[in-house]
Amino acid sequence: MIEAMKVIVTKNDLQSLSADLLLLPFSSVELKTEVEKALSAMGFGLQVLKDFKAEAGELVVLYGGGHEYSTARIALLGIGEGKTIEDWRKAAVAFASKAVDLNIEKVAVDCSGIEAISVSTGQSVSTLVAALVEGCFTGSYRFDCLKSGKLDKKSSADKSKGIAKLLLRVDSAVADEAEKGVVDGKIIGSCQKMARDMVNLPGNHLHAGDIAKAAVDSGKKYGYDVTVFHKKEIEAFGMGGLLAVNKGSHHPPTFTVLEYKPKGKANAVIALVGKGVTFDSGGISLKPSENMGEMKSDMSGAASVLGAVEAAVRLALPLHIIGFIPATDNMPGSTAQQPGDVITTYSGITVEVGNTDAEGRLILADALSYAKEKFSPDVIIDVATLTGACIVALGYAVAGLFSNSDKLADEIFQAGQQSGEKVWRMPLWDLYGEQIKSDVADVNNTGGRGAGSVTAAKFLEKFIDGHKNWAHIDIAGPSFTPKGAGKVNGGTGFGVGLLVEFLKKWS
Repeated sequence: MIEAMKVIVTKNDLQSLSADLLLLPFSSVELKTEVEKALSAMGFGLQVLKDFKAEAGELVVLYGGGHEYSTARIALLGIGEGKTIEDWRKAAVAFASKAVDLNIEKVAVDCSGIEAISVSTGQSVSTLVAALVEGCFTGSYRFDCLKSGKLDKKSSADKSKGIAKLLLRVDSAVADEAEKGVVDGKIIGSCQKMARDMVNLPGNHLHAGDIAKAAVDSGKKYGYDVTVFHKKEIEAFGMGGLLAVNKGSHHPPTFTVLEYKPKGKANAVIALVGKGVTFDSGGISLKPSENMGEMKSDMSGAASVLGAVEAAVRLALPLHIIGFIPATDNMPGSTAQQPGDVITTYSGITVEVGNTDAEGRLILADALSYAKEKFSPDVIIDVATLTGACIVALGYAVAGLFSNSDKLADEIFQAGQQSGEKVWRMPLWDLYGEQIKSDVADVNNTGGRGAGSVTAAKFLEKFIDGHKNWAHIDIAGPSFTPKGAGKVNGGTGFGVGLLVEFLKKWS
């Protein structure tokens, strides 16, 4: 429902806006001046301010105001000090989530003060509007497509349908900029939604072939090339990492290549590689049963790459972008790979499998080597839910960043600050390579408990064939909100906004 959300920029006065909820954003510095004036004009008592501090994302819904307003409800929306895009985005997420809870389909936001916010935040009006629309997608997201509704006693009229229409009231001087922001926000928001939907699908609803089909459908709809390699072709390529992980599965693997070329000259060639393990049981090195169901999210990197490529196409960025998605599930069984096995990857490098639960790096190894050899990109970035160790190090809000280029690492870090999808750089020193040495093969796929996320990155580094502009982003933490950790659990779409912001800078 939310993907059909209509966003309208209007210059009408607030009194004439017809909506179920009108939001009035205020910063904390406006609390004693502008808020009092607005409340008085609307017929509300100032005692409301006892419950409103204008903190970012704070919301106070008011009823029974002045009759000259067409809206059924008016709400004060806090944007903190009004100095950061992060507070602005947080406010957008909060009001959209509240609107869904109240079953409100038509929302209006007073953005008449957005020029002042633009000055205080250092962001353009279009960027702020895009963040607002994107936040609306995020906050109103619910994953309920697998519910039958047979146990829900609510009538269909009482069930939340999501936000159908979003009205943004702006001044004439910034209307054009706001319109541009709406377009960008809808593109990124819808691509994040697509990624979240894919991540939230359980293992019996999403196999490697389904990821490939989603990419093909996207390519047909938005006009870019998608090539799907199936098991026989993967065998012919000699992709021993992907084939080894797939050995215990009933479902064949796929290797999907997404390619977008702009109409004019491309400023750079960018390769994006996403881990696509549709369900990770750990294989023979079986994971503990507790919360294993969350391992449906082990293809979050693939979903992020697909979302980012689609967004880049729709934004018509002047870049040659190639996405690579190796996909399979990782299951135990009589045919599954075993600890101690030695496999030969696409690059010819042999790997001793110390642990079958360190499978993501095996399929990424093949994809990274293929990307470097076939396309000689200017930049290679892989995105993967690679290690639990990264969650131990950085928690669930921040991704781990590893790179052999200081400049590239800083560009990705800054993209994270701007998009709100934060990353933190981790070391990639040679001394960690000692942990993944093997006695019987070129390299071992595990390096023990210590520095698990770092040794995983050192493993991947061996498969880029000396490329000088590579980064690995471990999104194990922020890609999926565990049950009970937030209002809306499940896939977050983390990586789409980060990658798109990075690609914009390279444009």
